[in-house]
Amino acid sequence: MSNSALELTPVETVACCSPLTKEPLSADASERIAPLLKALADPVRLRLMSLVASHADGEACVCDLNDAFELSQPTISHHLKVLHEVGLLDRSKRGVWVYYRVKAEALTDLALLLGGVAR
Repeated sequence: MSNSALELTPVETVACCSPLTKEPLSADASERIAPLLKALADPVRLRLMSLVASHADGEACVCDLNDAFELSQPTISHHLKVLHEVGLLDRSKRGVWVYYRVKAEALTDLALLLGGVAR
């Protein structure tokens, strides 16, 4: 069995770990989760997550997001790509446009990892 079959993505690692408030993360788990938190730590990416999640039908195209920033379309696309690569966004191509949708389960798992309590 290859090692790559055993590796978890940052989102998968978050989903399988206990909340930080219950037991310490292993060094390996923290190394795998850090990219997800790093992706969200950027103000543009954090805002993009919010814009996509709150957009009509919970999905948005780059063309829907450009006006919210004083950044070029390629820069916005790069930030969306980073969020997709760590597993926070799904994407689907329709013609020339790519539409992004927040992976709600990833956010739920992250909240549980951090010890979030449902209200």
